[in-house]
Amino acid sequence: MLLYMSNSAQEGESTPLHSVSVAGVVVRDDGRLLAIRRADNGTWELPGGVLELDETPEAGVRREVWEETGIHVEVDELTGVYKNTTRGIVALVFRCKPAGGFERTSSESTAVEWLTPDEVTQYMAEVYSIRLLDALDGAGPHVRSHDGKHLTPAR
Repeated sequence: MLLYMSNSAQEGESTPLHSVSVAGVVVRDDGRLLAIRRADNGTWELPGGVLELDETPEAGVRREVWEETGIHVEVDELTGVYKNTTRGIVALVFRCKPAGGFERTSSESTAVEWLTPDEVTQYMAEVYSIRLLDALDGAGPHVRSHDGKHLTPAR
């Protein structure tokens, strides 16, 4: 998949800027999913963050999951592309499997848990839980947009 941003703009128009983030849906053999409680706002989400300019999306997922949880992962496949239309964030979500390490918190997480799919829908806002559930259905990659609270249908 090739993603790019155009810097061309009509005179007088501003060029939209987007941040690209990556996140890992880490699935254990027993079906439990890795989640963090964020230190900045206390919400439950998948581990992930901003993709650095010099890294591939897969390398970014491995780095972010390890930094936030202490778990090393193998990246399996892209399962979704999600755009927050109000914040200009495009998130690439990858299904992963654990490959070592031990759960631990970080400066970005106050809890690291392995949740069931039911717990995911209970603890997470829909715009985040859907990313985990999409990764489990095998029908991806899904493409969705949201305004931070409300999803548009997958295409």
